[in-house]
Amino acid sequence: MMGPFELSLAILALLVTPGPTNTLMFLAGAERGLARALRLIPAELAGYLLTVVPLTLAGAPLLEGHPGARAALALAAGLWVAVLALRLWRLPRTGRDGPAITAAAVFTTTLLNPKALIFGLVLLPHPGNAALNIANFAAQVAAVALLWQAGGAALGRGTGPRMPVLRRAASLWLGGLSVMLVLRRAGLA
Repeated sequence: MMGPFELSLAILALLVTPGPTNTLMFLAGAERGLARALRLIPAELAGYLLTVVPLTLAGAPLLEGHPGARAALALAAGLWVAVLALRLWRLPRTGRDGPAITAAAVFTTTLLNPKALIFGLVLLPHPGNAALNIANFAAQVAAVALLWQAGGAALGRGTGPRMPVLRRAASLWLGGLSVMLVLRRAGLA
């Protein structure tokens, strides 16, 4: 059993790992600047909590009775990430259409983020400590989102010539993550 410090480190290590949600938060910071990107943190938090809290409280017994559920969730996540990658790739080269990263995209991506399964089924469940573990998790989600957004914002607002390159790079990264998720579920990776 992990103590509070070890649990905090495990949560932090998994949260900072580049993935679909972090990619969107980084890109949002680059597009909007930090102050405007901060508005997306509640969408990320809501997406995680909507998945993680039920899994933490009752997920293991539910998934044991439905062995294909975990694979189906991972497949859905992989397909959604592929859709995001295509959307980012197809964006116009100019930023005139407004920010590409919306609260709905952040919420859906986070809701389907495979990391949520690890948080909800492995790291956070603990009799008697679930509420404290979830509060610790929520605080770290907000802090890590801020860090990813700040990293994107450090590259400058989305009107510069770097924005199309960042969008394409994010699209390629998300496409790779999508392929990895789908192949892993198919037992090929």
